[in-house]
Amino acid sequence: MKSPDSPESAARILVADDHEVMRLGIKNLLETRPGWKVCAEASNGQEAIDKARISHPDVIILDITMPVMNGLDAANFLMRAQPATPVILFSLHLSDELVGNFANSGIRGAVCKSDAARDLVDAVAAVLRGGTFFPNQKLKSTFNAAGQHQTQLKNRTASNATSN
Repeated sequence: MKSPDSPESAARILVADDHEVMRLGIKNLLETRPGWKVCAEASNGQEAIDKARISHPDVIILDITMPVMNGLDAANFLMRAQPATPVILFSLHLSDELVGNFANSGIRGAVCKSDAARDLVDAVAAVLRGGTFFPNQKLKSTFNAAGQHQTQLKNRTASNATSN
């Protein structure tokens, strides 16, 4: 994984949101970090998949609600096609149940749009370090009754963002 604080290793980020002003705001926020660059933008899930194939980003940020193909479907496709590239979902509303589903599906982070100024940079930094970022949640690995590894949500604290 790339070190987010290392100037010689630029982080390439793909941002997908159907609102141009939101993409511009995200780009401006992320590019304040030395070495971070938004390498591609998309306005829907299908376009995000197409641009990810071409631009080979280090991190993909996807809005959930987009036309043509929503962010959840795009994330599922991207996680199969480019499993080494972490996906962060971005939404107006993040319920505990929704965040739990993200964590169990392999999505590496989630950020509520209303908390983007506070959380998005930390989320990208966490996934670049190989961690996860789920707001107000702490992920704990456990084993279920069948002995299969699973992730469960515990406590009401930020995930891995404070561990480094």
